Amino acid sequence: MSLHIESRGAGAPLLLIPGWGMHSGIWGSVAAQLAQHFRVHCVDLPGYGTSPIIAPYDLDGLVQRLSEYWHTEHDDKPLALCGWSLGGQIALRWALHAPHQIDKFVLVATTPSFVQRSDWECAMAANTLHEFSVALLKNHALTLKRFMALQVRGSEHERELLADLRARLSSCGEPNIAALRGGLEILRNTDLRAVLPQVTQAALVIAGERDVLASPAASGYLAQQLPNAQLFNIKGASHAPFLSHLDIFVQRIEAFLNG
Repeated sequence: MSLHIESRGAGAPLLLIPGWGMHSGIWGSVAAQLAQHFRVHCVDLPGYGTSPIIAPYDLDGLVQRLSEYWHTEHDDKPLALCGWSLGGQIALRWALHAPHQIDKFVLVATTPSFVQRSDWECAMAANTLHEFSVALLKNHALTLKRFMALQVRGSEHERELLADLRARLSSCGEPNIAALRGGLEILRNTDLRAVLPQVTQAALVIAGERDVLASPAASGYLAQQLPNAQLFNIKGASHAPFLSHLDIFVQRIEAFLNG
C-alpha cells in the first residue's frame, strides 16, 4: 500500500505525523524551517490527502503501514519522529513496534489516553468523543470545524489560528469519513500508560499551557513515565503550539534532535 509522503531538505531523516482530521499540509511552515537542518518527510495518514484508506482502521494498522514504508523505501535507516496529538500516539506505538527504526521522537500535545478512566482524570470525558463520532454521521464538515475550534481554544491569537487551521484543511480535500471515524475510535480506546516504561528512545514532550484536549498534566505524566524524556511547556499555547508559537517550537526541536 502506498502512502503519500512529501520530502524536502537534507540531513538526518525526520518524519512528521499529523493529528486527527488533518493531512500533511498542517506542517507547512514547520517543515519549511526544519528542512534547513533535516531531511523532512510529511506523511498523509491513510484516508487523508491522496493516501488510500486501510481496513481495519486501528492504531496497529497505521503503525504497520508506516513501518513497512520506512523499511521498503529507506532500508530501516534510523529516523526521528514528530507526532502531534493522535500522531503522538502513533509515534509511541511505532517506537515499541520497531525500535530499531526510531532514533528519537517528539510528542506534541499528546497523551497516553485522551479519555478519562477510573484512574485517569486528566483527559476528556469518554462520551465527548462518542458525541463527535455520532455527529460525524450527521454532518462531518461541521464536526471537523467544531474539533478545530477546540484545538486552538484559549491560545494566543485564537481567531487567526482557527482561520489558518481551516484553510490548511481545505487545501487538500476532505478526509475519508471512515478514516475520521476510525481515528476517533483510536482516540477513544487507546491507553498507552502501561507500556510507557518500555519506550527507551530519547523523547521530547511538548505541551501547550492552555491545551484543553491533551492537558499539560498528561504531558507531564508522559515525561515522567518515559525513561528518557524531557518536558517543554509553551506558555500561551493550546493544542497546536507549532502554529501559535512556530519559532520557539522549531528551535526546541532542533536543539533536541541535534543534542
